[in-house]
Amino acid sequence: MHLLSASCVCALLTITTTALLRQVAGLETVSGLYGETLEIPCHNGATKEEDIVITKWKYDKGEGISGDLLVKQPSKNAVIMATDEYKDRVSMTANSSLLLSAAKLTDQRTFTCMVVAPENIMEYPINVMIYKSPEGLEISDQAEALEIGKLTKLGTCVAKDASPAANITWLKNNKPLMADGEGISIQTSVLLDPVTGLSTTASTLEYSAKKEDTDAQFTCSTQPTVGSELVSSPVTLTITYSTENIVLQVIAQDPLEEGDNVTLKCVADGNPAPTSFNFHLQGEMVKVEDSNTYTIRNVSRETSGEYKCSLTDDPSMEASKDITVNYLDINLSPSGNIVERVGEALPLTLKIDSSGESKVFWTKDNIMLDKEPKFTALTYSDSGSYECEVTMGLLSRKASFDLNVEGAPVIKQLSKQRSEDAQHKVLICEAEGSPKPAVSWSINGTLLDESPFINGKITHKIKVVPSANLTVSCTVSNEFGIDTRAINVSSYQLDDSDQTKLVVGVVVGLLIATLVIGLGYWVYTKKSKQGSWKTGEKENGSSEEEKKLEEKVEENSQKAEV
Repeated sequence: MHLLSASCVCALLTITTTALLRQVAGLETVSGLYGETLEIPCHNGATKEEDIVITKWKYDKGEGISGDLLVKQPSKNAVIMATDEYKDRVSMTANSSLLLSAAKLTDQRTFTCMVVAPENIMEYPINVMIYKSPEGLEISDQAEALEIGKLTKLGTCVAKDASPAANITWLKNNKPLMADGEGISIQTSVLLDPVTGLSTTASTLEYSAKKEDTDAQFTCSTQPTVGSELVSSPVTLTITYSTENIVLQVIAQDPLEEGDNVTLKCVADGNPAPTSFNFHLQGEMVKVEDSNTYTIRNVSRETSGEYKCSLTDDPSMEASKDITVNYLDINLSPSGNIVERVGEALPLTLKIDSSGESKVFWTKDNIMLDKEPKFTALTYSDSGSYECEVTMGLLSRKASFDLNVEGAPVIKQLSKQRSEDAQHKVLICEAEGSPKPAVSWSINGTLLDESPFINGKITHKIKVVPSANLTVSCTVSNEFGIDTRAINVSSYQLDDSDQTKLVVGVVVGLLIATLVIGLGYWVYTKKSKQGSWKTGEKENGSSEEEKKLEEKVEENSQKAEV
């Protein structure tokens, strides 16, 4: 231990005995963290360093007793005066601050820095506070499950070794829980370590769960005086409750048809869920263990009806469901390949047996019909492939028949026309019949065209160059009969139509000539009369000429009439 020089001691005593002004600065507080080095400032620049003669640190032991820590003179090392636990933990910085290592809760006291100047002594008391955050938050003694409506201990949140004691908050889904005396109870206790002075806080939560608490996360948190908030790991507990509702589900393809399988599933809202059920199957009860399903295989229309399931330990709690097995049967008469004679009737019958309302659609040769076909008197155009489709919801059934109408051929029309080049005649024979009739002519001609055989109809065209008037026959035949029709064909130089045109032309020409002659006569007569008036001749002087002209006009008129 270093001793102060005699001159310093004398100076200190002199200052003290001469009762120089002694000032005590206001009390300040410095905070530190447990276990770390704490720096306690001295005068914070209130006294110039060059004016300081002696700097001394001391601490309050309590009951008005102080203990010296260390003292320092300018340009010399600090002298440690402490003989207790502080002797190895204190030191002084260049600006006279006190360094206190490995801070403890017992360091929470007043430390005083005394500064001696030539004409004054100043004291700067500093109050020290030591803080420590909990080592962590942990939820222990967790419950295995929570029962709805029953206040149950959820767990205990522990915050170890803190100063001051931790204040714990419980949270559900990050929302604080407050004790309400009913569904939430929180009990807190604090244990103080006599050696370290640190506190351990334990907070126990009792909670009455609700259904909606399933999958809820419970945590606890604390906000230390120094540092950031601490939050525990989340805890998720199983929520148990008895069954309140039961539902029967039907698992099957849609629509459910005969031959399919259907599974009945009984779903209860209890937790844990029931593991055994009774299935009521049209008067029969089947008990199922360790499962909530029952499968009915190869269902039929007789399977339709009401089905139920219930709890084995509470048969009064049951659920029901109606099952409908859809079926759609159709019978079309006639069917297959149908051959009928033209003109006859063909009855058509479609029988439908279904579990619901159905719709019927008809097509002929893949073309949609607007109504069901009726065959009261078959025609060749009725031939074709017919199909009916009956639907009921998503179910569909089809039936079809191919109709072939047969009969002896009949010539519907036999006609002629002049070709565009006026060099030959075109004869056209239109006929109906089935099978396809063969067409022949009584005259050799060149085949121009034969139409496709559609709906029992065929058209046959030939060209001929007749050198004289003649009668031409068209004959059609098949296995059921024969038909012939004739037509008169004149030579291409002058046929009946040409003669008619010639007569009409002559008559028209004579009429025009008569009109021209009449007009000329009228003009001539008028001029003749004017001339006689001028010359003074008698009007009858030209009677002979007038008579001749009249005879000429009458002759032309007679020719026109002929």
